[in-house]
Amino acid sequence: MPATFNEHEVKSGLKKKRVLSAFLDALVLQHLKGIKKVRLNYIFCSDDYLHTMNQQHLDHDTLTDIITFDLSEGNNLVGEIYVSTDRVRDNAQKFNTSYNDELHRVIFHGTLHLCGFKDKSPADQKKMREQEDKCLEAYSHA
Repeated sequence: MPATFNEHEVKSGLKKKRVLSAFLDALVLQHLKGIKKVRLNYIFCSDDYLHTMNQQHLDHDTLTDIITFDLSEGNNLVGEIYVSTDRVRDNAQKFNTSYNDELHRVIFHGTLHLCGFKDKSPADQKKMREQEDKCLEAYSHA
């Protein structure tokens, strides 16, 4: 099943959704064997909305660019991924990259979390960044 992309009171500016959906499906199947179905639901929202979710669900009182919920059951990977377009925009400026590249990096980041990649330790952060970079490079040729 293709990924879905929803906007909650924001405009993401996301393009080529069908191509991206197929890319994400292939990414999951590359990293996770035995998965029968992949259902990813991306919700683009504001800082305020995601901050409230961060407080309510994770007990974190900070801004974040993404929260990933793994709702998988058995051999079905199900994920709900919330992305703050405000954070993406600010981080694109901070890291001197385009909004679209940063948006895709965050989208890939959420999917990689669902594939088992972590980012708490410096070593895990390095692996995650390498995987994000690989995704960005491969997706640029999709």
